[in-house]
Amino acid sequence: MPADAPAAPISVSPIRWPNYREADFIIRNYVFRSGETLPELKLHYRTLGTAKRNAAGKIINGVLLLQGNTGTGANWLRPTLADELFGPGQPLDAEEHFLIMPDAIGRGGSSKPSDGLKGKFPHYRYHDMVESGYRLITEALEIAHLRLVIGSSMGGMHAWMWAEMYPDLMDGVVPLSCQPIEISGRNWISRRAAAEAIRHDPEWNNGDYDRNPSYYIWTAAANSLRTESATRIQELAPTRAAADALYEERVAQAARGDANDQLWAIEAIMDYNPEPDLDKIKAKVLLINTAEDEANPPELGTVERAMRRVRRGRYVLIPASEKTHGHFTHFYAEVWKPYLIEFMKTLDQSE
Repeated sequence: MPADAPAAPISVSPIRWPNYREADFIIRNYVFRSGETLPELKLHYRTLGTAKRNAAGKIINGVLLLQGNTGTGANWLRPTLADELFGPGQPLDAEEHFLIMPDAIGRGGSSKPSDGLKGKFPHYRYHDMVESGYRLITEALEIAHLRLVIGSSMGGMHAWMWAEMYPDLMDGVVPLSCQPIEISGRNWISRRAAAEAIRHDPEWNNGDYDRNPSYYIWTAAANSLRTESATRIQELAPTRAAADALYEERVAQAARGDANDQLWAIEAIMDYNPEPDLDKIKAKVLLINTAEDEANPPELGTVERAMRRVRRGRYVLIPASEKTHGHFTHFYAEVWKPYLIEFMKTLDQSE
């Protein structure tokens, strides 16, 4: 999945954060936009921090943190994110904010094809992922207001949809490593190629397999490297032997995933196109991309075109440096945190 391929494994210590908890929210008889249904849709989530409530007992200082296409909501507990954002005096200080990190449909502890339905699992789309997330925060967590919605990669795309679908819910929206336009061009072609590699794997059997298909993993491993900075990859693999070792590591990583989970996740993006409704957004918006992001190449001019329709939006393009990681720069808050701090100072200003 070139747009958000597997990143390095993470080591987290969630217990260090105040009031950390994990739980599941069950939505019964969930109806997807396709018309398909699930008797029980499970959404796994994590919360931490300090909830502040209004007179009705509803939480009013929520910060919704949305994950990328791979991994889980625990991505936000990476030291390169949590240590930079959640600590005392940091922009998302856990003593001042109530932080919510869900696993999107198809990921982590949330409902997904590999739970048992395999190829019979509903073909969920981004609208289903956002709408179910809204039910999670309003029904399970009693959120009345979000200070911020921050999302990276797929989560950034979802952040645009949150801002359009629930325009009065939040003060600010910070999409990272994404574009507010329909996925097309090289981005879509690479995604479709990844999907077709699974669908045409002779072991896939229309999703009804007993042993996880293995043919597609060889190209998936190579595609996974497209999202990292070419400079960082060269540092990791300065010789052919080192490059072979890195490739073999990515093959093993791809093999640990489930083919149906991967295919459903890739194709979930097919209903994503926020551009026509950008003028519905009421919240302030800060879009942050990086110049070396191959999934979102800045030379296309598509971001500038779309941002003209965002009334209270700002676009930041971070130049390549020794600290950037291509598309994966969103995992390194040190690089983009200064822009977040500046943005948060404007949230209570009328304009």
